[in-house]
Amino acid sequence: MSYLFTSESVSEGHPDKIADQISDALVDNFLAFDKNSKVACETLVTTGQVILAGEVKSNVYLNIQAIARDVIKKIGYNKSEYLFDGNSCGILSYLHEQSTDINRGVDKKNIEDQGAGDQGIMFGYATNETENYMPLTLDLSNKILKELTELRRENTQIKYLRPDSKSQVTIQYSDDNKPEKIKTIVISTQHDDFDEDEIMLKKIKSDIISILIPRILNKYPNYKKFFNQEIEYFINPTGKFVIGGPHGDSGLTGRKIIVDTYGGKGAHGGGAFSGKDPSKVDRSAAYAARHIAKNLVAAGVSDECLVQISYAIGVATPTALYVNTNGTSRTGLSDVEISEIVLELFDLRPYYIEQRLKLRNPIYFETASYGHMGREPKFVKKSFTSSSGDSKEIEVELFTWEKLDYVDKIKERIKTK
Repeated sequence: MSYLFTSESVSEGHPDKIADQISDALVDNFLAFDKNSKVACETLVTTGQVILAGEVKSNVYLNIQAIARDVIKKIGYNKSEYLFDGNSCGILSYLHEQSTDINRGVDKKNIEDQGAGDQGIMFGYATNETENYMPLTLDLSNKILKELTELRRENTQIKYLRPDSKSQVTIQYSDDNKPEKIKTIVISTQHDDFDEDEIMLKKIKSDIISILIPRILNKYPNYKKFFNQEIEYFINPTGKFVIGGPHGDSGLTGRKIIVDTYGGKGAHGGGAFSGKDPSKVDRSAAYAARHIAKNLVAAGVSDECLVQISYAIGVATPTALYVNTNGTSRTGLSDVEISEIVLELFDLRPYYIEQRLKLRNPIYFETASYGHMGREPKFVKKSFTSSSGDSKEIEVELFTWEKLDYVDKIKERIKTK
């Protein structure tokens, strides 16, 4: 019997995502000038205010205010009428030195023995229902908002958009877990107060369906088969969305962890990613788990795969590894046997995860909106300026955990039917 499944996403202008981007911009700047920096930075945004708190161990001093303001303005909060403006908002920093009790468990004489930055459970998931091995519901939710943001930045076809927006996609799946068609699309977008309420709502609904959706279909033709005339659209369901961003709702780092990962498919260990350097296994091991799951599915081991890794603080070797193919395995092996092979192929000690995925680089700002997973690995050049005015340009590889570089190794060890 068919069933419905739903995932949501939020744009870069959503308050929680503003907080994530500020936190990750700080991580990037610390790592750019000191690769050994240890960072745990939380951000709160509200009407006219940004508050930073957390722990740092680094030999570099940063202009925290300038970094935060640059992020806010880049997102698009640059007008006083938004009541949150990167040019004028207050910024308070309560960052302080990392606890020595925590650091003693991470920094070791032999760097290979680096312990996990905390205890915890981390999950990675992959499914072959999309080309990027992500759940279709989340992938579509993200793509809708990325395209909406492009329309806002172009400011030609739709001229009233503001930065804050959300999406939600419900898809009907067959009883053998294959996506069949889109049932519902929800889009809420902040907008200028350009007319009477009913006129604005009618205009926004028309533009979303006649401009945004066709752009999605043109850019992603492989998704056309899921669109149909029976889709129920909910566009700005409250009728008006002028008051938004941090003035409408406060935002906090790490409050969109399901949007960041798999949209409710698979599982989540509860630990957020943004604002953390890779010594925190909440982040690095979650990326490693995704890397494993994606390569297993891409190698044809199973149609979907869930990987769990767990750690004890200060200990390098994981306490456990769990692999679940949810009955979709195409091998003659049990999930336990698959997990044993995974442990042989992937060194899951924190230092080796950092080295394999190149995580001691300033690669995190780009992860802080539209999902950490399912993105395209690529090389980019990024520029940074220290508080003393020193500038540097660094070429880094983004989203390394999305690479399919272990498929051949897996195929050598695991034969599929």
